[in-house]
Amino acid sequence: MGKVNWESAKYDSEKGQWAVFPGLCKGCGLCIEKCPVKCISWAEELGVYGTPRVVADMKKCIVCGICQMVCPDTAIRVEKKK
Repeated sequence: MGKVNWESAKYDSEKGQWAVFPGLCKGCGLCIEKCPVKCISWAEELGVYGTPRVVADMKKCIVCGICQMVCPDTAIRVEKKK
């Protein structure tokens, strides 16, 4: 079991930025389930409730924002580059 990280974890690509806020993520997995390209997976680090938080593979991510929309705790932020 890892330690809880309260700061956001940010991932960048030429398409945009994806961030998760472990202090908000309860590890429900909705983002993993709803991602159309299956680029989100469980991380080694823990979220606030002692459950694994999520991480994005930015090589696959299309920065669609679906994960941000379905997250019940607003723990994910997606920003598309213009």
